[in-house]
Amino acid sequence: MSLIILDRDGVINHDSDDFIKSPAEWQPIEGSLEAIARLNYAGYRVIIITNQSGIARGLLDVETLSHIHSKMRRMLAQVGGKIEAILFCPHGPKDECLCRKPQDGSFSELASRLRITLEGVPAVGDSLRDIMAAQAAGATPILVRTGKGEKMLAKGIPEGVAVYDDLAAVVDALLDPTI
Repeated sequence: MSLIILDRDGVINHDSDDFIKSPAEWQPIEGSLEAIARLNYAGYRVIIITNQSGIARGLLDVETLSHIHSKMRRMLAQVGGKIEAILFCPHGPKDECLCRKPQDGSFSELASRLRITLEGVPAVGDSLRDIMAAQAAGATPILVRTGKGEKMLAKGIPEGVAVYDDLAAVVDALLDPTI
């Protein structure tokens, strides 16, 4: 079985500079849930690794985050998809923790839990910190133009990072390498 790591905000759901603070604010990007279901159907284990500094900032609590993730899981189930695990960093940018991307602590935790190496595992994100964490963990970073991705491209990204319009396009490429 194959593994893929996804960032949440900007990859699966629409991002907000004001943070996603409630289930009502969590809205999927068109085609993202179906893309995850296609990955599941093709035998992929889908893991989310996400920074959620809104917790450290006092904008939401862990219980509210759990409700947001429950909504995501329900909506995914409606299209035949599922997320195997969600690893989140609740810390703020100044907390200097190892689990907050661009550090690779959450990636290392995942590798340890699964007793695998992440070499070659696709890691889809929309920011430089996603790319940096994936690279540090030995995963293969992929940038999507959704979320903050388009702005990242304008600033420049590391050479060799694949870029796709959205998660659905990533899945198209993974499942049909002739694309």
